[in-house]
Amino acid sequence: MPTTPTPRIAIIGAGPGGLTCARVLQRHGLPVTVHDRDPGPGARDQGGTLDLHEDNGQLALREAGLLDDFHRLSRPEGQEMRQLDPAGTVLFHHTPEEGERFKPEIDRGVLRDLLLASLEPGTVRWGHTLRAVEGPAAGPRRLRFADGTVTEADLVIGADGAWSTVRRALSDATPRYSGVSFLEAWFHDVENAHPDIAAFVGQGSAAAADGDRCLFAQRNGGGHIRVYIIQREAADWITRAGLTIEQTDKIRARLLDRFTDWSPRFRRMLTDNDGRYVDRPIYALPVPHTWQHNPTVTLLGDAAHLMPPLGVGVNLAMLDACDLALALANHDKVDDAVRAYEQTMLPRAAEMQKRLDGGAEELLSTDLPDFATEAGSR
Repeated sequence: MPTTPTPRIAIIGAGPGGLTCARVLQRHGLPVTVHDRDPGPGARDQGGTLDLHEDNGQLALREAGLLDDFHRLSRPEGQEMRQLDPAGTVLFHHTPEEGERFKPEIDRGVLRDLLLASLEPGTVRWGHTLRAVEGPAAGPRRLRFADGTVTEADLVIGADGAWSTVRRALSDATPRYSGVSFLEAWFHDVENAHPDIAAFVGQGSAAAADGDRCLFAQRNGGGHIRVYIIQREAADWITRAGLTIEQTDKIRARLLDRFTDWSPRFRRMLTDNDGRYVDRPIYALPVPHTWQHNPTVTLLGDAAHLMPPLGVGVNLAMLDACDLALALANHDKVDDAVRAYEQTMLPRAAEMQKRLDGGAEELLSTDLPDFATEAGSR
């Protein structure tokens, strides 16, 4: 526990990384404030399902004292995986064994609610959109928000994602488009409204690719399935086609043309979705992304090392968060804690960035997702 005056710690971003960091800090008696731009915890959809791994995400939850709650809320059956070809032939099918807990699934919203409920009341200040981090590098730092409020902090932690505002205080790097775009389709009440798709996907995920396109379908909690239509397209391909995201029927016709030779069971994933599509071009930070040490600002998760979505992002963010919180709890000076954290986090992130560099393209490969190799390596 620090013997110097208690530092004022401000976390920007109430995602899994930011909230995990806050939880571990509070468990060690360190006060912290989390600022988030959303007006409240239920302001928007939190996204799909996550697989939290035993060797990173679950380690962070154990340190947060939430691992048992996670296992109670998670869906181990979500580890089921099917790899198919575009004709719908199953090439590989992994069914989790009883008690398998290597990477059970949990919906993002459920995980966020678990973390939020674990924090002291008033920890998160909603409706705080950060505009700038000001003040000298030695501190204190001034945080200027869009609503005109200003607050001071001795340490600013950027957990604010791909387009991090905090990152600008450390680095000029900006995410670059990967050349691959996701279009997300939602299916609700699948057992009743979409029974064929529900049976096709199973309790976990099902994927097929042909080298140029990929369909990845994933079961979420509450009877929902999300399908990710993955294509090599310009980031603004919808606009270039003279369309808007609201023109569901015209986008659907374009997709049916592109997937014309795929199995009808896959094509129903393009046509039977509930509501409009969600456009998600895939960006990544330069590899490796590093910065000169600063004693009063640091980053975690996507703000530090945005990578293609290949199952590691949230896990690394939560591990970052845990490592940083423990460093702060175990060092007398913030500067020493940040330095120790970055000496661990930056090499780890650089190694993973290099491994996943260009990984968005691999999503289109007929070898990916390689469930057979993944299952065999456990």
